[in-house]
Amino acid sequence: MRVRVGAALLLILAAAATVNYLRPIPAVTPVALLPSTDRVQGSAPSLPWPVHGSGALAIAHLGMIGSSGNEQAIPAASVTKVMSALVILTDRPLKKGEAGPTITLTDADVQIYQTDLAAKQSVVKVQAGEQLTELQALEGMLIPSANNLAETLARWDGGEIDFVKKMNSRAASLHLAHTVFADTSGAAAGSVSTPSDLVVAGIAAMQDEVFAQIVAMGQAELPVAGTVYNVNYALGLDGIVGIKTGSGLATGANFLFAANVTVDGVTVVAYGCVMGQPTLDIAFSAAEALINTVSADLHVRRVIARGQAVASVAMPWGAQTDLISAVDVDLAEWPGMVLRQRLDAAPLVVDHPLPPTTRVGSEHVVLGDYVVDVPLVTADQLYPPGRFWRITRLSF
Repeated sequence: MRVRVGAALLLILAAAATVNYLRPIPAVTPVALLPSTDRVQGSAPSLPWPVHGSGALAIAHLGMIGSSGNEQAIPAASVTKVMSALVILTDRPLKKGEAGPTITLTDADVQIYQTDLAAKQSVVKVQAGEQLTELQALEGMLIPSANNLAETLARWDGGEIDFVKKMNSRAASLHLAHTVFADTSGAAAGSVSTPSDLVVAGIAAMQDEVFAQIVAMGQAELPVAGTVYNVNYALGLDGIVGIKTGSGLATGANFLFAANVTVDGVTVVAYGCVMGQPTLDIAFSAAEALINTVSADLHVRRVIARGQAVASVAMPWGAQTDLISAVDVDLAEWPGMVLRQRLDAAPLVVDHPLPPTTRVGSEHVVLGDYVVDVPLVTADQLYPPGRFWRITRLSF
């Protein structure tokens, strides 16, 4: 009798062990090692906003870092041409080194030139039959700020009425809530904007390599007008590489700018805009003050190093490893901003050996407009559980 009971018990234990062995290997959730928030050291500095008018300042990828707080939509003047160029280069894109299609000017283009000249607007001379490439027309519009070529380009692209609609549609897509365009050149007082809106437009335009190339040029050669010079005579000073001036209306001078700033050995692009300045010289001086503040207070920090442990995972059978960053992550930081991090790694099932450097998730990093997903890999080899653990486990 005892033998039968013992045999039955052995059978039960064997069956239980078999069932236990065949149970799925448990999934283990990695544990984050980095804080979810990290405040950048220091307090946000007081920016040297212009005494008159208003201003805004942003850093490439980091986003807007400040505005004067008194922004009101006023005439954008010739800064309007940034949006005109953006629309043209969207409709008829060029690659760096391309001249694009040829535009043959007509009597209508000459009439536009004569009308704008009589109104004492900024123009370049043209004549009927003159042939301008798309690139040359853009250079004429952006470098000497020719109002007549802004109108010519709009007519070439399908007509001024539809073109202005495209400008406003693009403004809406960029969430420029305080911007309205009434014309292609900015000669109309109804083309209005704010510094913050224009900074966003400028950042978008500078992503186009042809636009960035043109606004960085000191001069250009046109078939009839000859050598034309950039009205942005601050170009090259304080790292300024563009973008556009605007003046001539009763509200004063505007300057939308981009500048290369060296920060901790790294080149960072600062974008800013001042509007409603008494003169263009004062606008340039206001831009210089803002750029110098960026140079002094912006820093580049390695927020995550290649090989740094970002998370860890420990298996119930004793296997464990860190999840490490596969790359260095260097970010430009503005004092007082908050760095946010989140571990994005699914529960890990180790049912076969996982070698080192196996990709197992990412660390989601956000700072201002920076959004970086940092790839995470295993630091060590992970082995699945052995038979003994699988047979004897109790709750896993």
